[in-house]
This record gives sequence, structure tokens and C-alpha cells, in this order.
Amino acid sequence: MLAVTDNALLCAARAAHRLPPRRWLGILLGLLLPAVGWAQAAGSSPLTDALRGDIERMAQTAAATVWGAQATPPRTEVIVGALSPQLRLAPCQQVQPYLPPGVRPLGRSRIGLRCIEGPSRWNISLPVTIKLWAQSLVASRLLPAGTVLTQDHLRQAEVDLAARPDPAIGEAQLALGRTLQRSLAAGDALRRGDLKTRQFFNGGDTVRIVAQGPGYAISSEGQALGPGLEGQTVRVRIDNGRVLSGIATGERRIEVAL
Repeated sequence: MLAVTDNALLCAARAAHRLPPRRWLGILLGLLLPAVGWAQAAGSSPLTDALRGDIERMAQTAAATVWGAQATPPRTEVIVGALSPQLRLAPCQQVQPYLPPGVRPLGRSRIGLRCIEGPSRWNISLPVTIKLWAQSLVASRLLPAGTVLTQDHLRQAEVDLAARPDPAIGEAQLALGRTLQRSLAAGDALRRGDLKTRQFFNGGDTVRIVAQGPGYAISSEGQALGPGLEGQTVRVRIDNGRVLSGIATGERRIEVAL
């Protein structure tokens, strides 16, 4: 296995959820393939100077989009799986990367590579693991399910954000006073799914409806037609009898996108 650390790759990987799969794969492969060495085994190199420049610009754009000019991205660790030593690839003038259906482009993953221009068409899978290390909240000791979190229960430590699809919680104000729905061992990262879902209001309660659009927001009141569970859709009836659907985001508050 080969470990590679690269700031540009970090930004591209962290932006994967905002980039089309083909664009993300172009960035990833352009930065990984020179270290893997499969292109030499195949008798061809897919990285021309022009393509390398395009990849670098795409990575910079991805970094600016996600982190902004002043933000510092997490530390990236990329582990590239080795191809079988028995594998012999025919020379290829154009290799097309693709993301297999259902594959998550962070954490333990794989990418597909297929030759689309050459004397022999081939299609292989390359295993990769992308780790995103950053400071986040972890359990300071063993915490059983049902624990109501206080500052004493948590500390900051470097964790792999990509280890699970469930987002890690990095800010104490998002965790304090919340109840664990599963146990955490000392040093385990605190993630959204570890916390019990909050109920912000009951069916029949009067709630504030915030409707948001590009550059503006308006609010009104209505009656909730069901319980408001954090992050879940709930229906609400407004004064004229119309029923809207929105997301429960706070105490007696729902947000509706326009």
C-alpha cells in the first residue's frame, strides 16, 4: 500500500459531494496515478502537460469553492491499493475513469478505469482510501447510551471525517445538552447519528414558518399537523387553509424553500 499526502487532493476529495463524479474523478486520478505506476505497466501515460494543468486548476477551484480564501482544509491521507502483480494491461491512448454505481467517493472506496482508445479494451478497479483528518469532538471516556452530554464528557482530537458517512460534530454548542442514543468508547468521534433526534414541537402547536429564497426570507405562522423532529419534513397549515411542507430546524420553527 502507498500513502500519499497532497493538499490539492484534500480539497478535491472534500469537495466530492459538490462536484459531478466525472469532474471529481479527473482531479483524483490526475493526482494519484503517478504514484500508483499502473500507467507505466500499461505502456502509456494519460497525463499530458495540458491535462495536468487542467487538473491543477480544477483542484484550486474546488478548494476555493469549499474552503474559501482563508479557510484551512483538513489533513488528507490517501492510501492507494496495489494492482495485482499478475495484471498485464495493453497500451492505451485514452483511459476513462468512472465511479461505479453506489460507490462512496470518500473513505474506503474504489474507482473504475477503462481503456476507450487502444488495441485492446480493458476495464479494471483500483481500491483507494481517502482519509480527512481534522480536529473534532471525541468522547473523553466511556459514555453509555442515555448520557446527557456536558463539557466534561468531550474533548477535541484529530479524527478521520471520512471514516463514516455520518457527519462528525466539531462544535460543542451542537452537542452540549444532547442525549446519546448509543455508547461511545473513549476517543470515539462524536457523530450526528450518535445523538437522539430532538423533537422541536408537537402536532397542533403554533410554529413559525420561515420561507427562504435567493437573497430574501419571509416568515409567518401556522399550525403543525404533526410532530417536528429535527431535520425531518413536517406539514403545517397556514391561515388561508393551505398546507405547506418544511423542515423542522428549531424550537417551534420550520423552514420552507422557495
